[in-house]
Amino acid sequence: MRLLLVRHAIALDGADLRGRDADRPLSDEGRRRFERGAAALARLEPELALVLASPLLRARQTADLLAAAYEAAPRHDELESLAPDGAPRETLAALERLRALPAIALVGHEPSLSALEAFLLTGRERSFAIFKKGGAAMLDWIPGSQPGSSALLWHLTAGQLRDLAP
Repeated sequence: MRLLLVRHAIALDGADLRGRDADRPLSDEGRRRFERGAAALARLEPELALVLASPLLRARQTADLLAAAYEAAPRHDELESLAPDGAPRETLAALERLRALPAIALVGHEPSLSALEAFLLTGRERSFAIFKKGGAAMLDWIPGSQPGSSALLWHLTAGQLRDLAP
């Protein structure tokens, strides 16, 4: 199974918003930039069957933009373990239940997204790469395998993704 890990796009600055951090939406610039990045992601992974997002608004909005980039939009849902303080082991357990799908996107936050990537690639939750806002990575994961046995196919910044957009 291919796992597309995506950090949410640029959101409004917390200083510009009253209320809870969880309710911070994408900025107009973040939305515009990620639409181009999502178009590139749709070309890089045409078989995306499901988009799972953190319950925070900015991640859900990023997931909506990603799904909209597909001609036949993949279904999408929330996954609590993709929240900023989420545990990679919980995300892995959720993925095991979805093992029949060819490709899944996981939309989340830093530092938990890079911890998940490290866990899948090395078996440890110690991050070695950082996801910039709107950036993404593709991993090849075998359901039922031990953490640390996935393979990194690519890891791209948001700018690199936009450069690949049609």
